[in-house]
Amino acid sequence: MNTYIKSLLLLTLLGGIATVEAGAEEGSVIQATQTSMDRIERWNDELNAVIALNPEAVSQAEVLDREARDGKTRGRLHGVPVLIKDNIDTLETATTAGSLALANNRTGRDARLVTRLREAGLVILGKANLSEWANFRSERSSSGWSGVAGQARNPYDTTRSPCGSSSGSGVAVAAGLVPLAVGTETNGSIICPAAVNGIVGIKPTVGLVSRHGIVPISHTQDTAGPMATNVRDAAALLTAMAGPDPEDVASAGDASLFERDYTDYLDADALEGRRIGVVRSLAGFHEGVDKAFNRAIEDMKSRGAEIIDDLSLPDYPDGFQQAAYDVLLYEFKHDLNAYLAGLPGAAGQLDLEQLIAFNQSNKDREMKWFQQEIFIQSQAKGGLDSPEYREALARVGSFSRNGIDGLLEQHGLDALISPSNTPAWVIDLVVGDNWLGSSSSFPARAGYPHITVPMGYVHGIPVGISFYASAFSEPDLIALAYAYEQASKRARPPSGFGDWRAAVSD
Repeated sequence: MNTYIKSLLLLTLLGGIATVEAGAEEGSVIQATQTSMDRIERWNDELNAVIALNPEAVSQAEVLDREARDGKTRGRLHGVPVLIKDNIDTLETATTAGSLALANNRTGRDARLVTRLREAGLVILGKANLSEWANFRSERSSSGWSGVAGQARNPYDTTRSPCGSSSGSGVAVAAGLVPLAVGTETNGSIICPAAVNGIVGIKPTVGLVSRHGIVPISHTQDTAGPMATNVRDAAALLTAMAGPDPEDVASAGDASLFERDYTDYLDADALEGRRIGVVRSLAGFHEGVDKAFNRAIEDMKSRGAEIIDDLSLPDYPDGFQQAAYDVLLYEFKHDLNAYLAGLPGAAGQLDLEQLIAFNQSNKDREMKWFQQEIFIQSQAKGGLDSPEYREALARVGSFSRNGIDGLLEQHGLDALISPSNTPAWVIDLVVGDNWLGSSSSFPARAGYPHITVPMGYVHGIPVGISFYASAFSEPDLIALAYAYEQASKRARPPSGFGDWRAAVSD
């Protein structure tokens, strides 16, 4: 088997995607695509990570194979299969957001980020399962459950949650079904499933990746981001995803931000002399996580980092959490109705009020386990001209940005670190999720970048470490995350899903 085929078939469990070299044998991309499809067929019934396969994936692979044979590769991602979270439009498959109300929502278009991925040579393999409506329907939901596809499961222990809402994306990468996946986040929906499934996730600065063609929650916090087994691959995918969008109100105005190749910042020595702030106020929720976190700090010290410990982000003032929630409620109603109005066919006649009625009419299938109180609260809100919304938006964004920027500036820091999340909890469809702690809210509400990297295991369940800083600091965060990853090498694939090494051996 030649090197090119191996590099594609390896997925990322044993060293990452490799740059495709000219002269690859014909059929390499097809083999890689078929291998991922075969693994999905073999394991998806157990993991429930994939909602739909792209019926044109093999045809896309054939085109990319011909290009590679002729020495016309599109870059390091040429021919690499990728799964797209099923709240992101793709030309060939329905975009359901996990809801039966959108089960037939064939938009006939690609989200702009998907167009960029095609141009970079990736094979759009299909759609990943998710927490229905990106986990914004009920306060008692089970992460990874959707009406369309049911409950996704953590490959390290299938009785445990994959977290969400980018649940299927995290599971599929962790189990080696695909090398790369795209997730979306409003608050924790990339970071949590990446952390609890033992992979790398990058939540970019809001405005670095177009939100066109993505089922929304919040135009101030939503973003898509890459999920991969290692920092190098996540950086490569982020490079392909990032791009300007004149129709996106948050799109960065500085064109140079879209010219970065994030793999240029991979530096195993990047921790040397860097000042890293330890946010202890976001730790302490589980002794096993704290033990892994303290070991991660020692790993960074061993690579020359200067650790500034015992830092705290500011306590939330009275009424802040409700204000943050109100921002999402207002924006969800406005943004979702705008997305729905732009859809073709019957889906284009829907709005939030009608979705509430649909769920009630189909409650045996849609509301068997949890209700839709978030939908109802959002529907009760007024428009974005409401004084309540405007006051809440100004308060939430500035407090979150000032909290992160204040620590960075006060202590002269390059980045902040804290544990990403609680370990995965046992799935409980009756009661819902069991959260203990998370680092997602401050960077999410600030619109700032956030990266999680595996830092160890608690009773065999992966836990991650978070790196975050100010807007558009992705180059520094990627460098630091990569240096930590290389120093620690904590990640290991889950057992029980076939010996991937055997599939690529000579």
